[in-house]
Amino acid sequence: MASRKRKGEIEDIEQDVNELARLAPTNEKAATELARLRREVTELKREFYSHMSAWQRLQLARHPQRPYTLDLVPLMFEQFAEIRGDRAFADDPAIICGMGKFHDKQLMLIGHQKGHDTKQRLARNFGQAKPEGYRKALRAMELAAKFKRPILVLIDTPAAYPGVDAEERGQAEAIARNLREMSRIPVPIVVAIIGEGGSGGALAVAIGDHVMMFENAVYSVIPPEGCAAILWRDASKAELAAEALKITANDLLELELIDEIIPEPEGGAHANHEAAAKLLDEAVTRAFAKVSNLAPQELLNRRYEKFRKMGQCF
Repeated sequence: MASRKRKGEIEDIEQDVNELARLAPTNEKAATELARLRREVTELKREFYSHMSAWQRLQLARHPQRPYTLDLVPLMFEQFAEIRGDRAFADDPAIICGMGKFHDKQLMLIGHQKGHDTKQRLARNFGQAKPEGYRKALRAMELAAKFKRPILVLIDTPAAYPGVDAEERGQAEAIARNLREMSRIPVPIVVAIIGEGGSGGALAVAIGDHVMMFENAVYSVIPPEGCAAILWRDASKAELAAEALKITANDLLELELIDEIIPEPEGGAHANHEAAAKLLDEAVTRAFAKVSNLAPQELLNRRYEKFRKMGQCF
């Protein structure tokens, strides 16, 4: 509550400075003073965002205006052609797959899509994929392997869809198959968690050679609300669960579960999609430069060792 109040106070100050700029006379003294005030507001915002709790970062990761896969495609790719359907049951709109040009090189993109308004979220099932979504993703990855195209995965999902119909069609089997097959796809795979990385729904497409997170993204085995409901039978303890689960980018980098943290624009990725896409573009370019020249067997060996050593305490 205190942090929300503090954020509101900073936003009020910023609005006051903008109003003052509109009313101030156009002379050098006024311009100098306005520049000083703007620097102070920027410093206040930077200090606030650098000391956020896990729960606060989770709220930013869930912000409805964060850039999703289809927001980033036109900012990062050329000639993007979407691939639909799993050739077994249906197309899953919660996962986007397609081939496109990234810096003049063909690349396979796989990413979750939540939607920015109620209509879009219902159509995309809130970014929660069903078995056909994971099978579509695997079909796209196998196509990339056939034509020796690198793979980029953008993750933003609260979890895999938990409905009865998904279980009837083999949700657990689809996720398990993806884990196995991604571990042995002989082309570079770069994974970026751009919002929520929730449970098996994220992990099912997160086996990569280089795994990155936006600084306000989260990655967890279970949402904090679900964890609190299980451990304390009290969903109101979700904020406590968020801290205990170590879901932030800094926590996961320290635990060596990810390889890199991608900075976000001032105020968060939702505040400036173009700037967020540029920062992601730079990170993806660096990541592919590290792994693209490895021989296929060396790539697979490194990927295997990378995930085998996770969770080792000694």
